[in-house]
Amino acid sequence: MLGAPGAGKGTQAKLIADMYNIPHISTGDIFRTSIENETLLGVKAKEYMNQGLLVPDELVLELIADRLSQADAKEGFVFDGFPRTIPQAESLTKTLNKINSGIDLAIDVSVPDENIVKRMAGRRACTKCGATYHIVYNPPKVEGICDIDGSELILRPDDEPETVLKRLSVYHEQTKPLIEYYKNSNLLVTVDGTLAIEDIFNTIVKVLGA
Repeated sequence: MLGAPGAGKGTQAKLIADMYNIPHISTGDIFRTSIENETLLGVKAKEYMNQGLLVPDELVLELIADRLSQADAKEGFVFDGFPRTIPQAESLTKTLNKINSGIDLAIDVSVPDENIVKRMAGRRACTKCGATYHIVYNPPKVEGICDIDGSELILRPDDEPETVLKRLSVYHEQTKPLIEYYKNSNLLVTVDGTLAIEDIFNTIVKVLGA
């Protein structure tokens, strides 16, 4: 799944994973699980993260290969948030080739920057459990209060307009070239991310031939 921060690719990735009963794989989840289980790779990743450093691509790919070796990934998987750069995409292709696997489709959830800034400015997160809401699209039952535990909801620093614009700048510089990369590989499908969540998913389902 490709798309800018806040485009909704994570939501669509989870819906696809649920429909096909395959794992939704994000590097963040892999890191957390490996660290919690204190695997050898998880311990290595934690060393970098504790120093505020990015986990090297080689280690990320080892973690992904380990995740794909698990039984639930034998029938397929959905990547969310990886790869982020051309070198990562090239290395991922090599890693998948080694296990006789590959990418069937790269789905780009396309949303204009101005829409993303407005969308993310409406996000709210629980200060305790981390549950997320949106003041327009998914409001809590009581304004400013989490439905789950009654804690305060806040606008996270990551979702403030100035920060979002910086994240979008990084995306356009580092990650957007992936669209051309997968287009040249005849794997790219672009969907309109400004539509309702259900409409976007229905479009993807048609593309997947489900």
